[in-house]
Amino acid sequence: MGIFIIRRTALMLLTAISLTFIVFVMTNLQPNLEKLAKTQGNFRMSEAEVSSYLRDRGFNRPITLKYGEWLGVVPSYRIEGRDGETRSRCSAHGVIQSNTPRYCGIIQGYWGQSWVFKEPVADVIAKRLSATGVLMFWVFLVMVPSALFLGVLAGMKEGSRLDRTLSTGAIATTATPEYVSGVVFIALLASSKFGLSPLFNSLGWSDKRILFKGSATSAAKEMPTDYDIYWLPDFLEGFWWKVAEAPTLENFMLPVLTIALYGMGYIARMTRASMAEVMTSQYIRTARLKGVNFRNIVIKHALRNALIAPFTVIMLQIPWLLTGVVIVETLFNFKGLGFALVQAAGNNDIDLLLAVSVVSVIVVLMTQLISDIGYVFLNPRISIS
Repeated sequence: MGIFIIRRTALMLLTAISLTFIVFVMTNLQPNLEKLAKTQGNFRMSEAEVSSYLRDRGFNRPITLKYGEWLGVVPSYRIEGRDGETRSRCSAHGVIQSNTPRYCGIIQGYWGQSWVFKEPVADVIAKRLSATGVLMFWVFLVMVPSALFLGVLAGMKEGSRLDRTLSTGAIATTATPEYVSGVVFIALLASSKFGLSPLFNSLGWSDKRILFKGSATSAAKEMPTDYDIYWLPDFLEGFWWKVAEAPTLENFMLPVLTIALYGMGYIARMTRASMAEVMTSQYIRTARLKGVNFRNIVIKHALRNALIAPFTVIMLQIPWLLTGVVIVETLFNFKGLGFALVQAAGNNDIDLLLAVSVVSVIVVLMTQLISDIGYVFLNPRISIS
């Protein structure tokens, strides 16, 4: 197992370098750089002024050299501009100071400076990724148990009316994109004039004008400085605040439900197919002929084997969520990683785009490694050579 993990880690590192290099090349294409110069400078800049702007900031050098600087394996450029100031990537303000280092890349922990948020990219990624992590935590808490329960229930009664009803519902949720279901949920549950909210209010079933908020901005707010939980270590207080205090049923229900429903149908269908196949196996028939209780057959014999295929699907939902949250976070104005990606792409924030790509690549590769290891433990017939 140890050798397998080492080999996979080396392969993951090579894959990460290849993927980040592709993203780096695409973000540093000449049209993107010219748009960046005009955004940071003036949209009426001439071609000569654009060329001078890019030269003074090291953008006109070979792509491999710039990629090496971004990784931190090549010393950063030191270019003297026409204004007489010497600039370097390692300086947050662009101008070299007395304490400016020579190497500043991902290896050294320097991710660059965000031009959109006006702060270091590492700080932006830390705050936005933690917010998205909270969203994914609640999505998985709702999605996985519900999908497994519905899938097992449908697989136990293959061909029954219950099976057909649950399968139809699963297909419908999977076929409905998040931007459609999200808008429907907002119209039904977050409008004071239309949908269920005014109906429930008029019937006296609810004293609120809206059942849920159509915006999740307040669910991503920072922990107050005077907040203290005496029974938690200091480093866990921030996470606990974001998981249990900042999100509420009112401001977090709709984005969680929108994402969970889309992935729930796919997991439920895979679980149903796997469970139905296991229930027709010979050892299940033998157990039933011996008079073993049906509940024990399902829990002790069928469930573990039926979860092998859904486990892989569940792990693949993690990288999918990183792309799916882009739509949901924008729709519900939730300040997470997807929202930051949209802002960076719209404003050509190259350093932030590269940082988001690195995070995405790491999450995808780590998810695949965990999936492979977990698959071995779930299925003893598989051995690692």
